[in-house]
Amino acid sequence: MKHQTITAVIAVQLLIFWVLALFPTPLSAASPGRDPSVYFFNMSFGNLQEELATARQDGKLGLFIMFGNDDCPWCKKMKSKVFSQPKVQKYYRKYFRILEVDTEGDTPITDFSGHEMSAKNFAFKEFRVRATPVFIFFDLHGKPVMRYTGATRGVKDFMLLGKFVAEGHYKNQTFIAYKRKQLAAEGGSE
Repeated sequence: MKHQTITAVIAVQLLIFWVLALFPTPLSAASPGRDPSVYFFNMSFGNLQEELATARQDGKLGLFIMFGNDDCPWCKKMKSKVFSQPKVQKYYRKYFRILEVDTEGDTPITDFSGHEMSAKNFAFKEFRVRATPVFIFFDLHGKPVMRYTGATRGVKDFMLLGKFVAEGHYKNQTFIAYKRKQLAAEGGSE
């Protein structure tokens, strides 16, 4: 009888371990934020001409596209630590239509000129995305106005990047120069 109880306890523990391995803790419980797939990225059918029309209709400044993939640890970091933060979600969604392109995906995308291609071809052939993540801001005509490669240091840097574009600073200075001025004004350093 005692052996059957121990066996049952071990079986239950293995079942719990198996369930936890298959169904990891949701983002909202793992980090102090909200799921970026719901609160940061906009749902898209992959037609960038339609996305620009929606951005214009909604009074946005343009599109923000993250080029990434599921195997990219820096993409995962950005999603869990930065894109999950309510202040980031609120600010970026106020000014930009936010999309994600899988650099390894075969999902069809219609580019700004109306040509259809796979997501991976769009990323590589149109924008030469080789490393991930890459963030590109586009104006309302589909013209890239700012490109940033790699993960930012955190929420503060990502917010500065958004303000750099939303406030039009990209027109007359580099992001590095803007960031240094902002940090100096705050009395901080890089």
